[in-house]
Amino acid sequence: MNTGGRLVAGSRNRNEFVVINADEFGRPKPLQEVVLQNCQICDDVIELIFNETTNEKELFVACNECAFPVCRTCYEYERREGTQACPQCKTRYKRHKGSPRVEGDEDEDAADDLDKEFSFNNPNWHESSDAKITAHSGQGYGFFSMSGVATSSLWQPGSSINPDVPLLTYGEEVDGISPDHHALVVPAYVGFGGKSHSVSPQGSSFSLQPRAINPDKDIAVYGYGTVAWKDRIAEWKKKQLDDVQKAQLENGYGVGPSGDGPDDSDLPMTDESRQPLSRKLPISSNQINPYRIIIILRLVVLGFFFHYRILHPVPDAYGLWLTSVICEIWFAISWVLDQFPKWYPIERETYLDRLSLRYEKDGKPSELADIDIFVSTVDPMKEPPLITANTVLSILAVDYPVNKVSCYVSDDGAAMLTFEALSETSVFAKKWVPFCKKFNIEPRAPEWYFAQKIDYLKDKVHPDFVKERRAMKREYEQFKVRINALVAMAQKVPEEGWTMQDGAPWPGNNVRDHPGMIQVFLGHNDTLDEDGYRMPRLIYVSREKRPGFNHHKKAGAMNALVRVSAVISNAPYILNVDCDHYINNSKALREAMCFMMDPISGKKVCYVQFPQRFDGIDLHDRYSNRNVVFFDINMKGLDGIQGPIYVGTGCVFRRQALYGFDAPVKEKPPGKTCNCWPKWCCLCCGGKRKNRKGKLKQDKKKRKKSKQREASTQVHALERIDEGCETEESSFVPRQKLEKKFGQSPVFVASTLQENGGLGQGVSFASCLGEAMHVISCGYEDKTEWGKEVGWIYGSVTEDILTGFKMHCHGWRSVYCIPRRPAFKGSAPINLSDRLHQVLRWALGSVEIFLSKHCPIWYGYGGGLKWLERFSYINSVVYPWTSIPLIVYCTLPAICLLTGNFIIPEISNYASIVFMALFLSIAATGILEMQWGHVGIDDWWRNEQFWVIGGVSSHFFALLQGLLKVIAGVETNFTVTSKGGDDGDFSELYIFKWTSLLIPPITLLVLNIIGVIAGVSNAINNGYESWGPLFGKLFFAVWVILHLYPFLKGLMGKQDKVPTIIVVWSILLASIFSLLWVRVNPFIAKSDGPILEVCGLDCD
Repeated sequence: MNTGGRLVAGSRNRNEFVVINADEFGRPKPLQEVVLQNCQICDDVIELIFNETTNEKELFVACNECAFPVCRTCYEYERREGTQACPQCKTRYKRHKGSPRVEGDEDEDAADDLDKEFSFNNPNWHESSDAKITAHSGQGYGFFSMSGVATSSLWQPGSSINPDVPLLTYGEEVDGISPDHHALVVPAYVGFGGKSHSVSPQGSSFSLQPRAINPDKDIAVYGYGTVAWKDRIAEWKKKQLDDVQKAQLENGYGVGPSGDGPDDSDLPMTDESRQPLSRKLPISSNQINPYRIIIILRLVVLGFFFHYRILHPVPDAYGLWLTSVICEIWFAISWVLDQFPKWYPIERETYLDRLSLRYEKDGKPSELADIDIFVSTVDPMKEPPLITANTVLSILAVDYPVNKVSCYVSDDGAAMLTFEALSETSVFAKKWVPFCKKFNIEPRAPEWYFAQKIDYLKDKVHPDFVKERRAMKREYEQFKVRINALVAMAQKVPEEGWTMQDGAPWPGNNVRDHPGMIQVFLGHNDTLDEDGYRMPRLIYVSREKRPGFNHHKKAGAMNALVRVSAVISNAPYILNVDCDHYINNSKALREAMCFMMDPISGKKVCYVQFPQRFDGIDLHDRYSNRNVVFFDINMKGLDGIQGPIYVGTGCVFRRQALYGFDAPVKEKPPGKTCNCWPKWCCLCCGGKRKNRKGKLKQDKKKRKKSKQREASTQVHALERIDEGCETEESSFVPRQKLEKKFGQSPVFVASTLQENGGLGQGVSFASCLGEAMHVISCGYEDKTEWGKEVGWIYGSVTEDILTGFKMHCHGWRSVYCIPRRPAFKGSAPINLSDRLHQVLRWALGSVEIFLSKHCPIWYGYGGGLKWLERFSYINSVVYPWTSIPLIVYCTLPAICLLTGNFIIPEISNYASIVFMALFLSIAATGILEMQWGHVGIDDWWRNEQFWVIGGVSSHFFALLQGLLKVIAGVETNFTVTSKGGDDGDFSELYIFKWTSLLIPPITLLVLNIIGVIAGVSNAINNGYESWGPLFGKLFFAVWVILHLYPFLKGLMGKQDKVPTIIVVWSILLASIFSLLWVRVNPFIAKSDGPILEVCGLDCD
């Protein structure tokens, strides 16, 4: 092959040759130009190809459906590396002749031309008169020799270096390369299937135009063999980024989310690293459109239903009728609040490979953002240390750069057991973490990894895996024994309290009066694991507690961690998990970063919420612990509006959003004024008055916005101080306001200005620890905005709902991420009493929010909260009030059966149609929700059942406690839900624990069962005519009993006999209602019997 001493490279996939150092012959002059299209992806000119059918040259068309302009290079790249679909119409690309096959290509009827697409020595070359691409005199075009080598023709004598083509060495002599050499890419207009595309002579409409090398496209394909070239390309890329950043700063766009470079979302998407990191997947129109139609129809049916119910009272039972109508109106309002936030359900998909390409380049430090992970625990007796240790181990072994992960464990009980268990965990982690990363195991919590009943050898090819796994299992069993020994020792507390190894008393002996404690277990002084690699940070934190201070329970502990982490690591993102929620998917942090670090849509995301998934739940999920309907239906609906609500765990936050700052707002361009209307028209319409009113409105809006964004202006003011523009006024007011907002810590206040995290230069670790002790003192939050506008919001035991609500009011949006492998898994209280107490705590928090100033019914108007999102928050705080009409409504069937009355008059044909339509619309709505939410009918029915069980028990008691707290000031104790324990054969499922929460459901069960017995007995006594009205009442009562069936099954437990308390309570209620039943006299005939007439015959 004669190359003429020049470097030649080529690509089979791209059908082109690269000619480097080829311009000693001069640059060719173009033939007559034609109007060509540019590729919408890389902006290159789309090639002309030869059409064998028409014997003409045509533009290359990638998509036969919409003809979206894409060049052949981008077309083949998309087929090879991308989605294989057209960017515009999403139709899958079909293979064109000459293109390499990819997986999924359909078989073509024509002969396979893969073997001939580069056969330049094909005999057709000699037979065709147009086979050779010649260099015309004075035209200077390259030609293809018979050997298939691309060469180039000469410039005209005396021609200078062509300024339009970049120089290979940028005008410098490097490694013997002349400084005037160009870099050209000559398109291979060689016919597919062995035929050539001839170049028309002068005067033709076709031009063979070589293009300059595009480093973004070509450097990843061709090996140029020169270090100088790569260096020049790196400098070129850096210069391009600097130019774009400068242009964006001039236009007011700012820097990208990582802070290291510009937001390059506007750059051509020529490679995978510049593609979006995630995308929305709307629900199929075949599923969502019928769903919306059914919702509208259900509203119409509800209108007819209430029209009939209100206009047809029951004179004999007016009280029952009025009560039932009031309850039904409340249920309809609750349904509207719950239903319409599910109007725009969506799903999302992430691209972890693009995240790595964008922020983890080979040979360079990772540019992924730092993450601080918070683990909260209180009582080691209810939250076993072994479970907390597994959560911490899964965090330390997460698939993320170790120097960017910091784990903070908050021990709000100041228990020495937790401290010692964490110390043991840090030692075991040095063995566990390298094992996880070496063999890429899932999950990375050892308790759950070794408990898996699967083939653990699947996809494992390392020869030492079995040996090391057995050794690691022995290590973990020894670790468990040490933890269990600590737990056994902690059962008996010495009278003088615990002492540490040096003989000093444990500072947390008095749980309510102790100093703050911070211990760095890992990550300081470059702690290494057994394989010699760095370990993530692991820090123990117990905030100071003193009598007389309100410590605000979990919300206060989380805010203390926010301040400590800001002083020590100051990562821009924060993940919080409960101590029993381990990381089940080691790539969970990367999933969240696909949304947070997305340069297009990530800047307005305040948090990424993951669904809660649970281990150790019985197969039938008797008490709806999985809560599938909420996490897979309701949350998807909210994600299509402004984002899901925060559920307290498994959530990645943006630190700036936690600080109470407003979401970034794009400035709208000034409105265009229209001068096309004559002045007299404006005068007739009262233009001056309107202008005056418009100005007043605008001024009012500006004042409102300025008030809402006061925090942002304070930050900018402090930035001016740091830059040295300090005046007497600016040095006092902004700093004073920021200290009033964030507290008296200059180090922490300075950290709040770092939008992208990081610590100041020259700050020693010892000084950081000293400042960290200061920010966790019990009096630090006094006279600040902590708990009001900053951090986790106080005022409710369910601080999660309130915190997310405040962020959405500031204009932020949240994202719901459901990876294929669940990101987090936890343990749920499968015992009936514990489950009811958990629901009680959630409902009590909602009642507290409802009775506070932060109630979404009247708070947050004029901010960034969308209406449908507000509906969802209103529903989340109003639902405990539904317990009152629910209890009343569940009592009505028994009353109707005992008294013989009913809430509905004699049903007409019209009423029958309305009732049937209502029941069908309810069923259709549920079926369609299960379809697009991928929820099984078992999960849906369990959710319906427990909604009734929780509504008549936990929600009702939460309402009473909330009213007592607000009206009488009676405080309620925070009950920590028991976690973990022995789940063998679901032993806890059958444990019966008496609690007052069981009284209302038991009462309703017994009442309705007695009502059914009384109704049937009454019908038997009165004959067949009374069976017709009985069926409606029986259906009503059986509906209540079926919904309370899991509760009844939980009362029976797994015992040979029914618990004594159940027997006593049932006898008592049965006696009371039996006496009432006798008082009603149900056995007295309702009719006077047959009419007797005197016989007219004289029988005597």
